[in-house]
Amino acid sequence: MEMDLCWETCVRASKLLQVRELYGNVIPFKKRKRNFKEEFRKIQVSQPVVWKYSETDKIADGALEKIHVDVQTPEGLTETDALLTGGANGSLSFVEVGKVRPHFDYEVKCMPDRAWPFIKENQAEYGTIPGPIRRSARGSLRMGSDVSCIKLFGKQSTTIENDSSIRDALVSNLGSETSRGSLSIVKLIEPLDLDWSFPATHRRMRDVASFNCTIWTADCNFNWSRAVIGTNLGAALVDLETGDASWVCRSKSDVFALQFIHSGNALLCGLRDGAIVTVDVREKREGSSAALISHIPYSSSDKTLGSSSRQVFELFGNIYPSYTVKMPSSISCLVSLQFDDHYFLASSMDGSVKLYDHRLIQRGAVQSYEGHVNSRTRIQLAVDPSDKFVMSGGEDCKLRIWSIKTGELLFEDKFSNSVPSTVCWHRAERLLGVQDETQWYKECIHQQGYGLKAWLGSHKGLFYMDWSGIYSDALM
Repeated sequence: MEMDLCWETCVRASKLLQVRELYGNVIPFKKRKRNFKEEFRKIQVSQPVVWKYSETDKIADGALEKIHVDVQTPEGLTETDALLTGGANGSLSFVEVGKVRPHFDYEVKCMPDRAWPFIKENQAEYGTIPGPIRRSARGSLRMGSDVSCIKLFGKQSTTIENDSSIRDALVSNLGSETSRGSLSIVKLIEPLDLDWSFPATHRRMRDVASFNCTIWTADCNFNWSRAVIGTNLGAALVDLETGDASWVCRSKSDVFALQFIHSGNALLCGLRDGAIVTVDVREKREGSSAALISHIPYSSSDKTLGSSSRQVFELFGNIYPSYTVKMPSSISCLVSLQFDDHYFLASSMDGSVKLYDHRLIQRGAVQSYEGHVNSRTRIQLAVDPSDKFVMSGGEDCKLRIWSIKTGELLFEDKFSNSVPSTVCWHRAERLLGVQDETQWYKECIHQQGYGLKAWLGSHKGLFYMDWSGIYSDALM
């Protein structure tokens, strides 16, 4: 007997477990065979609980990263989780999101209120209510211009659960008419003080370099010695010790998105005109003129500027023409998969989201993800630590989650009147290393789901997504 599992009506996990009892770990699904664990995870991901935190407006709509840090308290050092947030208004803030400590006069306690599902009668029915988060009441560090990117870097951990090896954060600022675009490092290895005000944060900052151009984005290479910036003039490598910079790609089309691949030997550049080009960054360059190794002329219709005329651009750099692909509109985001960086996700400002295999890039996308809404906004994509799911906000203020493998839209809903422009999954995933199916099943029940959590930032504030606590009943 074969059972047709209808995901359009959100089959309960208990029904899936009944099918597993009949067929084992490989279950029938619409005349095909599917893996029970993968299908169960899709059900989990399709039913998150979302919490909105008060008094967090405008602090995380530019950039957002979760960190694990030591905090100095009157009782000594204690470990906690925190968010490093950047605002489109130029603010840089630490927000403590870990275990609750006593409230101090110079802290703002931000309280959660459930934003989705909308039923308000009994919030506890949808899992444990998260605790408050804390930020400084003395204000955030004000940068010279909008925070355009935050990237964490440090020694790579050999364990799945440990993200405490993060030592520093790279912060880029967009630049403005009165301020140059800049690159800075925030030191995270030293314990944080309870006072996360302007002076405390500023002491952790080290200015790397400033540039007479707009800095849209940045990335770090694998050994943390160099960064790369995407600007309105192209992409440049920056030595993080000396601040020296050299162009690796020059273009009249802005570089909106960047991603190091192949252990930092190559760089993906996503351009305003929709091109994604691959640049070899291994050769030593001395000054900008040395970067003009090869050039690729190409024509483009720049629809994002409201023009139907075709423009001819030239790319200068050590570029692989055979690894160039074109999307319909400006590139919004590029993300490589962690376990195999030959695969990368790309989104463009016409709403396209696609998965590419860098080795077969001229054959086009290997997977597409439908439903995304965008027209002119740089919105982040975020991939969960298991490389199973990709998440993004949209200009319709909805959040969407897709299965990377199948392209299925697993979650789509609106819980805010602002665009969720920044997203950040938790790094610690307890069950990623669990190989035994029986043990994995027990962990799902007793450890509340399989540990997926995420943070979202928008103009209206911080949101917390949790997939724990609502599946135990369904599994009975």
